[in-house]
Amino acid sequence: MKKVCVGSLAALVGAIAIAPPPQAHAQSAEQPKACSASAYRQFDFWLGEWEVRNPDDEVVGSNTIRRILNGCVLHESWIGASGGGGQSHNIYNMQTEQWHQTWVDDRGRLLQLDGALDDEGRMVLSGTTLAADGTSVLNEISWEPLERGRVRQVWRISRDGGSSWQVIFNGLYVRK
Repeated sequence: MKKVCVGSLAALVGAIAIAPPPQAHAQSAEQPKACSASAYRQFDFWLGEWEVRNPDDEVVGSNTIRRILNGCVLHESWIGASGGGGQSHNIYNMQTEQWHQTWVDDRGRLLQLDGALDDEGRMVLSGTTLAADGTSVLNEISWEPLERGRVRQVWRISRDGGSSWQVIFNGLYVRK
């Protein structure tokens, strides 16, 4: 009968128990990390803690944009200066090669937008909602990176399919 050193056997069993299976190394080497494509970083200029001001330089709210869910999603948390708030989730859709935003707020509103970076480096997303009277409203929101790390957000709506536009929000994002 062979003698077995109990200490060495315990160390060997422990090493086997914590070592990942051989195929785990092969899989991680073959598959890229989720959301690692450069397209997922196109909206990174919006990340941060922000004070938001209107064109008259009045504070209209604060906004926090951070990465969540393994870096795949930008989460927005808005708090208006006069109350109210909302949140959005923003993700790059590799199938459509566009960004998608789903916005919800404390008044029960839902806004779903899709779009991409334009030739000037602005993120431009648009989508249709229904007005209280049942007519279609085209929403377009753009985010433009500016000097000194600031961002300009402009929300326009059109009730005639895009022939004429009305700006309903114009905010300058200044880092806190």
